[in-house]
Amino acid sequence: MNDYEYMNLALSLARVTLGQTSPNPSVGAVLVKDGKLVGTGVHLKAGTPHAEVHAINEAGISAEGAIMYVTLEPCSHQGKTPPCTDLIIKTGIRKIFVATLDPNPLVAGKGVEKLTRAGIEVEVGLCKEEAKQLNEKFFHFIQTNTPFVTIKAGISLDGKIAAKSGDSKWITSPESRQDGHHLRHEHDGILVGINTILQDNPLLTTRRPRGGINPIRIVLDTKLKIPTSANVVQDRSARTIIFTGNQIDLEKKKELERFGVTIISQDRPILSLQQVLKTLGEQKMTSVLVEGGSEIHASFIKENAFQQIITYVAPKIIGGRDAFPFVGGVGSELVKLGKHLHFTEIKQLGPDIKITAKPLNREETDKCLPESLKN
Repeated sequence: MNDYEYMNLALSLARVTLGQTSPNPSVGAVLVKDGKLVGTGVHLKAGTPHAEVHAINEAGISAEGAIMYVTLEPCSHQGKTPPCTDLIIKTGIRKIFVATLDPNPLVAGKGVEKLTRAGIEVEVGLCKEEAKQLNEKFFHFIQTNTPFVTIKAGISLDGKIAAKSGDSKWITSPESRQDGHHLRHEHDGILVGINTILQDNPLLTTRRPRGGINPIRIVLDTKLKIPTSANVVQDRSARTIIFTGNQIDLEKKKELERFGVTIISQDRPILSLQQVLKTLGEQKMTSVLVEGGSEIHASFIKENAFQQIITYVAPKIIGGRDAFPFVGGVGSELVKLGKHLHFTEIKQLGPDIKITAKPLNREETDKCLPESLKN
C-alpha cells in the first residue's frame, strides 16, 4: 500500500463514526512501520481517547519509528483528554501525514507546529478535500458557531411531499426511508414545524436495523399549539426543544415542561430562524436535519440558512395544485432569481433517486445572474 491508500484507510475508519462523536469531529488514524500496518484507531465518542491514542496503544512498541496517517491535525491542548501531540512525541513516531488542519482556534496549526519543533517530519494535505468533506458539519460549526443545516425531503417526481389531503405515507421506498434514518443518526438535531406535528404526529427518532443515535427534536411552534398528547412530548427516547414567540399560554408552557420538554421563547411574536440557529449553536449542536414541511423549507431557503439539500425522488406523480410542494412560500418572481445550487451527488436507492445539492458561493451565483442583478 502507498501513502494515499493508508490515508484512505484512515478516512474509511473515521466515516464509520459519523454521528457519534459530536461535538467533536470524526477522526481516523493509521500507524505503519516497515511497510506493515501496526495500529489503527478512531475517535469513538466525545470525552474518550482520540484516534491517535487508540492507534498508538494498538501498535505498542512498534509505534516507535513508525509513520502515522491521521485525517485531522492532532490536538495540542488539554481538553477532556490530554494533548495527542504530547503522546505522539513521547512515543517516538518519526513522520506524520495530516490530511487537513483543524479549524478549531484551540488547535489551528498549533499541533503541527509543536510536532515539527519536536523534530517530527509532518506533511499536510494528503486527501485534504476528502478529509474536509468528512467533517464538513464540524468545520462549519467551528467557523460560524451555528449548526450545519441539511434540508431533507422525500418527494414525488412532480415535487410534492404530500397529497392535498395531507397524506404523505409513503411517497418514497423503504430504501430511501432507511437512508433518511441514517441521516437522522448523523445529525445532532431534527427540526420540523408545528404543522408537521399536527398533521403526522411523528416520533422523529432514528430507526436503523443496527441501532442509531436519536437526534434532539426541535419544533418551531410560534404560538405553542402543540398538544401534550404529541409523540414528541410523550416519548422520552430523545430530548425535545420547542421554539415559540412571546405570545403563548404560560400555563401550557408549564404543563409541557412537566413532561421534560424544553421551551425556548424568543422576545418577538414571529420566530427568527437566525436566532434559532444561534441558540442551537450555543447548545453545542453542530448539525440539524430539517424535515419540513413546505413553509419551513421555504423559510430556510429564503434566508440562506442551509448548507445542503437532500431529496429522495420517487418515480411517482401526485399532481394537483393543492398538493403540498417541497418548497412553499411565495417563491421567486423570476426564474433567474431562484436559488442557485450545484449537485454534489446523485445515486439510486431502490426505485428512487437520491439527490444532494449545495448552494453556490457568491462568486458562482453572480455568474448565473444578469449584469443588472449582480452585487
